[in-house]
Amino acid sequence: MQISIIIPALNEEEYLPKLLESIHKQRFKDLEIIVADAGSKDRTVQIAKAHGCKVSKGGLPGKGRNEGAKVAKGEIFFFIDADAIIPSHFFEQFLREFDRRKLDVAGCSMKLPGKKKLYRVFEKMYTLYFKATERFYPHATNCIVIRRELHEKIGGFDETIKLGEDFFYVRAAAKQGKFGFIPSVYFYASPRRAEADMKKIMTQYFFGELHNIFLGPIRSDIFKYSFDRTAKLKKKKQSP
Repeated sequence: MQISIIIPALNEEEYLPKLLESIHKQRFKDLEIIVADAGSKDRTVQIAKAHGCKVSKGGLPGKGRNEGAKVAKGEIFFFIDADAIIPSHFFEQFLREFDRRKLDVAGCSMKLPGKKKLYRVFEKMYTLYFKATERFYPHATNCIVIRRELHEKIGGFDETIKLGEDFFYVRAAAKQGKFGFIPSVYFYASPRRAEADMKKIMTQYFFGELHNIFLGPIRSDIFKYSFDRTAKLKKKKQSP
């Protein structure tokens, strides 16, 4: 069984190598890596090619994932953010649970590197909420595993959604297949957004979720989402 790892990226020369190195260390070797580039101005594409990745065109995360899926050959799609890192034995553990529970689409726990107590609070809230809503309001973000036929059946990600497209993707998939949240398996999310303003991130998650529940998908720029996080953080550091 081949897994196609699909990574939407934009100007990720600093973080992408760390993710790719963590993928190359996996014992599960039947992996295809696709970087869906949204027009990077740095060395993102060169780094991807140097690591043996396919490179497809990209866009916002939803479009990037869809474009990567179009050239993927695997039976399983694994969507992950370019600034994440997966621990050793990730795929062995994930697929063991995925197969044992006969899942078609799944998410897992998130961890943030660092010792800040606020990080641990965020991790616990994330896991508890995602696990509690697993059966009636499924969630998965940053890291999603899905069977190819299910991705194609639901038509991929809704590219008109500006923020939270992964949530609606998972919910659409859960209506056509079996969803599961796997708390025993985790990935490391980059702490860069948390370090920039953890309270703002938590507030955005909270109000974004309320918008999704009561008003539907976020198709405007109300939350001022920027895919080029690196440029945004550099600009913030340079400001007085």
